[in-house]
Amino acid sequence: MGKSQVYFTDMRCNVEVNLLDKLRALIDAAGIEKIDFREKFAAIKIHFGEPGNLAFLRPNFSRVVASRVKELGGKPFLTDCNTLYVGRRNDALVHLDAAYENGYFPLATGCQIIIADGLKGTDEVEVPVKGGKYVHVASIGRAIMDADILVSLNHFKGHECTGFGGALKNIGMGSGSRAGKMKMHNDGKPEVDAEACVGCRKCAAFCAQGAFAYENGKARIDHGKCVGCGFCIGSCNFHAIANPNDSSNDILNYKMVEYAKAVVDGRPSFHVTVVNQVSPYCDCHAENDAAVVPDIGMFASFDPVALDKACIDAVNSAPAINSSIISERERKSGDHFTDIHPTTDWRGQISHAVQIGLGNDEYELITIR
Repeated sequence: MGKSQVYFTDMRCNVEVNLLDKLRALIDAAGIEKIDFREKFAAIKIHFGEPGNLAFLRPNFSRVVASRVKELGGKPFLTDCNTLYVGRRNDALVHLDAAYENGYFPLATGCQIIIADGLKGTDEVEVPVKGGKYVHVASIGRAIMDADILVSLNHFKGHECTGFGGALKNIGMGSGSRAGKMKMHNDGKPEVDAEACVGCRKCAAFCAQGAFAYENGKARIDHGKCVGCGFCIGSCNFHAIANPNDSSNDILNYKMVEYAKAVVDGRPSFHVTVVNQVSPYCDCHAENDAAVVPDIGMFASFDPVALDKACIDAVNSAPAINSSIISERERKSGDHFTDIHPTTDWRGQISHAVQIGLGNDEYELITIR
């Protein structure tokens, strides 16, 4: 396999050219027009940002991509799946509220928003994973799989469990339904928080396996019967059912990459990453810490693995901002993300993605001025 092409433009602008102009030029140079968008639905997979976090991508970036897809004859929509944890994006109603609060509404983005796994995170498609070693069937949000084309638009940042979050995380973890996210984080068996449980028995009504029983008015789950579908999590209005997150970070990375392969296999895909406000933690947080390196630029490629590797290399080549969290860490590794999150190794994402044929870790970086 030869090197994959990754296109790059920096954040420098002048009175004649702004960042949005540069993004348009970047995706054109990277060859987005090679995809036949005519009368095809194009899912633009994005993270709308947890309210309170201000490091997420501004909606202006998504408008550029959506507008270009429309010009090429496509039918774009912005999409993400509901979260597994309690927050402002754990059902479609609050998820849309969060998106609107952060500026993602059709008049701003130029296209509609669809929460891919439905109202309660249970609208999913079971997708075989070709070459999967940890996941054989992935649970993916239906709207993402219904689309003819996938375009990922990512904000590059750190992550406490995966080391970093880029294209692979946006596609893999981000496209998983609630059941899919649970399977990536653990063995797919939820737990009941007895203190939060009010004994309404709604969870039992949604369980096709009869896995729920009640003791002293509180629900409990028989894991021998539970198949990890996640419907009970979506059914509970009191957030009493949750995922215990017992997978190692390495296994989490491998499963997430296999989910990403399930999403992109068999259809065209194109990937864009903005490396700015590189916060040490995910945009899922309701806050963002100071950026750890200066803003770097924007990258685009047909290969999400090469794209992530180029972004990692660019961040690690950049000087650390001493007023950030890096100043509080021991700098032993020579790798910013390893210094910030020493309990996980981001390299597992890249190596496993190459191993299962998702992409290439060798790339040619082509700079667009």
